[in-house]
Amino acid sequence: MISHQLGQPPDGPTPDRPRPYPLHATPHTPLRPMWCCRACGRPWPCPMARLLLKTEYEDNQIGLAIYLCGLFYEATRDLYRLNPDDAPAPADMFARFVAWGPHRRPIIRG
Repeated sequence: MISHQLGQPPDGPTPDRPRPYPLHATPHTPLRPMWCCRACGRPWPCPMARLLLKTEYEDNQIGLAIYLCGLFYEATRDLYRLNPDDAPAPADMFARFVAWGPHRRPIIRG
């Protein structure tokens, strides 16, 4: 199949996590399309968002990994559309969105 005939992948998840804590505070959710934190202005996920996400998904590590991968896709798409000539490197985006997530076991070498 020719690549230009393939459909575009659907949108990823809505970045509505982590939930605000305390409830009256500005949530540490991303401001799109720049992907900076609404509460502190740092690149999202900021340290507080990471902490809140780890706490919120403490019993659902697979769900956290899936959520972060979806947001990684959304952020990469937004940031490349916003500035295609000076967008972040894919490795930097992976480290920012996915690598800090659920712990992975190291490769076992025999």
